Amino acid sequence: MILIVASNCELSRIWARHLKRQGQSVKVVDSQQNAVDFLCEHEPEVLVLDVMLDNGSAIATADFASYRCPSTRIVFVTRSTFFSDGSLFQHIPNTAAIIPERVKPTDLAEIVAYHGRAS
Repeated sequence: MILIVASNCELSRIWARHLKRQGQSVKVVDSQQNAVDFLCEHEPEVLVLDVMLDNGSAIATADFASYRCPSTRIVFVTRSTFFSDGSLFQHIPNTAAIIPERVKPTDLAEIVAYHGRAS
């Protein structure tokens, strides 16, 4: 199971389609609260998380995921260069990758598949 938490619903749907083509089960939500609710009931292999989440905090969501689902790998997606220094790897132990939002959906799917196998 892959959980996508992102503000851009259209982009989330595109990512989900590519992941489903690879045979992945995907859940898409658009807020911290919906992500936390999902994480209370499920333990996804990979969490794809928009760093610039509009509805809540991506960092709080990742922190909760690290606590609640310690084996879940987190792939941060960002449209900013704010975390380009790699500090998310130091702050969130489940961080597997930090990639630009404009990444090709097929590349995102491959990154998610790789980290899903590694978990």
